[in-house]
Parts: sequence; structure tokens; C-alpha cells
Amino acid sequence: MTGRALIGSLIGGLIVALLAACGDRGPAAEFWMPAELGAIRSLWIGSLPPLPPSPGNPVADDPRAVEMGHRLFFDPRLSANGAVACASCHRPERNFKDGLARSQGLGQTRRKSMSVVAAAYSPWLFWDGRRDSLWAQALEPLEDPAEQGLGRVDLARQLGDDPDYRRAYENLFGPLPDLGDRARFPSASPNGDAGQRAAWATMTPEDRHRISTVFANAGRALEAYQRRLLPGPAPFDAFAEALLAGDQARANTLLSADQRQGLRLFVGRANCIHCHNGPLFANNEFHNTGVEAPGTAPADRGRADGVHLLQADPFNCLGPFSPARSQDCGELRFVKSTGTELTGAFRAVSLRNVADTGPYMHNGRFTTLTEVVDHYNRAQSSGISTDLEPLRLTAVQVQQIVAFLDALSAPLATPERLLRAPARADRVSGHREDPATESAPAASRNTPRL
Repeated sequence: MTGRALIGSLIGGLIVALLAACGDRGPAAEFWMPAELGAIRSLWIGSLPPLPPSPGNPVADDPRAVEMGHRLFFDPRLSANGAVACASCHRPERNFKDGLARSQGLGQTRRKSMSVVAAAYSPWLFWDGRRDSLWAQALEPLEDPAEQGLGRVDLARQLGDDPDYRRAYENLFGPLPDLGDRARFPSASPNGDAGQRAAWATMTPEDRHRISTVFANAGRALEAYQRRLLPGPAPFDAFAEALLAGDQARANTLLSADQRQGLRLFVGRANCIHCHNGPLFANNEFHNTGVEAPGTAPADRGRADGVHLLQADPFNCLGPFSPARSQDCGELRFVKSTGTELTGAFRAVSLRNVADTGPYMHNGRFTTLTEVVDHYNRAQSSGISTDLEPLRLTAVQVQQIVAFLDALSAPLATPERLLRAPARADRVSGHREDPATESAPAASRNTPRL
């Protein structure tokens, strides 16, 4: 064998050996940059902290209030026609939304319903943030003529006339006022229809305060129930847990290649994480995302109006019906209330279970997630803010992000009985919780941690 032939033989053998070695190792492992891993950890449900306190609600985590609020939430008698409950627009089987572009109560609402799952983590409620607690938020639909339309006095009377409600209320909050004098306590509400508002004006300030105190306490019971509505671990969370533990082989079996690429785009080039960050995939801040027609002033001013409604709300953290201390109300005390960027801005919502909860956006404009991602990909200018920039994603990349969003769906980490209307045996006077499973609304229950 000549020298040249010998060299050629050796090189050929080396190439064969290298190819064989590569074949033994299988496909090359995916590489995640440290910044990507940090983002994945921040989105993982294992990073979800315990529920924050509710400064204006002393019974927020009282199991008795949970039971009372559970019944209130599903009770259609808390409406002017006896047919509309909180659960009519916040349906458990739809992740506590209703699947409509505009919710339907006694009339039609201005905006799409929002999920109340994990809403206790947000400092602001409603699309425009016009309430600053779940208990204050729960009050508005009860007397809104387009939703439940129940007079504030009528609600207090319902609580007093029902033996179970009366017992539950008085165990939590003390005696209900005597509402036997109907001339003194007519069907009245400051935010109801014209007749209810006129009747409210005839009541003395002291009686209005008594009724509003009962009203606020009903909201506190509703909040206690809604604080138990928490997200459960989704396929993404199982992937994140395996990846963060260094088991990439297992992680790759938990999300498809398209879902993994969609995740990489979500935390990277597409920058979805700018607004949808943290373990709830939401920063709960306000953004104008160009949903209105280009070149027009927003018909719905969003946060620009919502912040002033918040400040005027008598049930806010600093209001006369809140026992919170001023130092516990920092979000409200230092809220941003001016700026053109508030016009047409709406709260970024959680993307957990988003695949099952269309239509999308505050006005229900988009039917599918593909339409939503394509909207951000094109980045139509709002003419007001600079929240959007064209992403220039391919059609395949758009679908990869949609595939990743599918991996955020999971059953709630909430006892099954709380996801349906209470049976007679479960009503507020009869049910007793199993302290091993339901005594505290710890967000970390059923979630893995490293």
C-alpha cells in the first residue's frame, strides 16, 4: 500500500468511526441558553408563590366564608329575574368564562367575561382594573342592570330570609339588620335602574351604610370562594420540571418538537413574555394592543376611565367599607392615573387554559389563537402606544406558538365539589371540610417544587 493510499484508508476509517459514535449517541440534544432556562423557571407553576393576603377582607381564608361564597356564586336567586348567577358568566367547564364575545345576563355587557381563576393574584380586577380586590369586584355584577340587577337592599333581604344564609352570615359578620320595614328599606340600589336609584336616595345615610356593609360582606364571602380557584400543573409544567432537573430526555417526551420551538419563540424572538410572564403567564398590567381599527380613537377607553372608577369606588382598599390600613394599600395609593398610554389599554390576562377559552381580547374580536398570534405578528399600530412591533414570524412559527399555548391547559387545582353548584348536603350550614385537603388555599398544593 502506498503512503497516499494508507493516509486515505486511515481518514476513511476515522470518518466511519466518528459516524458510528454519533449514531450511538442518537440525535443531538437541544440546547437551552441560561436566559431561556431562567425564563422557563419563572413561568413554571412551581414558582407560583402563596396567595397574597386580602387586606380588606378579614374572612378571605375562613372555610366558613368559602362555603357561603360557594353557594352565593351559584345562586340564581341573586338576580332580578331569579335566573342569573355569577356562574352564568363564569362557568366552571369553560375555565370560569362563558365563551361569548359579550356576556349575557339580564342584558348584554360591554366586554367579554374574564376568568376568575387565580384572580386573587392580581392587584386589579376587570379588563380596565376598576376594582382592586376580588370582594369589591364581586359586588358590581350583583347590582348592574345588565348583569344580575339585584337591588342592594334586596340582596340583604335575601340573606336575612334564607335560614342557611342568615346563619352563615351572622357566624362570620355578626347580626343582620332588621329589614322588616319596607318603607324604610325599599328595593333600592345606588347603581341599579332608575327606580332603584330613586329609592336609594330616599333612605337615610345611616341605613344606606348598614345595607352597604351587608353588601360588602357578601362580596367578602364570594372572594373567599374564588380564592380557592387555582390553576393546576399543565404539560408545560411537567416539561419545565424535568428540564430544570436536568432530565432533558424525559422533558422532550412531554412536549412535541413544535411545542418546544413555540416555547423558545415565546420567551425569545416573539417576546410574548413581555406581557405574559410569571407562573400565571400574565403581568396584570395594562397595554394597548391595537385591537381597535387603525387611525381611530378607541371607542372603549379602557384603563384611562377604569383608573378613575377605581379611585372613586367606595369599596376600594382605602374606602369606608375596608378595614385595611393605609400602608396595606400601596397599589392604590401610588396608582398611575394619567398618561396617553392608558387610553385603550386593557389588562394582560393569564394564558393558562387559554386554548379552551375563546373568543379572545376584551371585545371578543378573535375566534382562534391563530388569529390572536397573527394579530401580534402583524402588529397593527394603535396610534397611541408602542407596545407592539412586527414579529415577522413565518406561518409555521405562528402555529408553533399556538401549539405551545395548547400545552398550558390543565384541570384546576381546586376540590371537585367547589367546581359545581352545592348540593343540599353541602350548603353553608351542613358541610364540614376535610382539613387534610381543604383547610387552606395554599397555591403550592398539587404543584411540584425543586
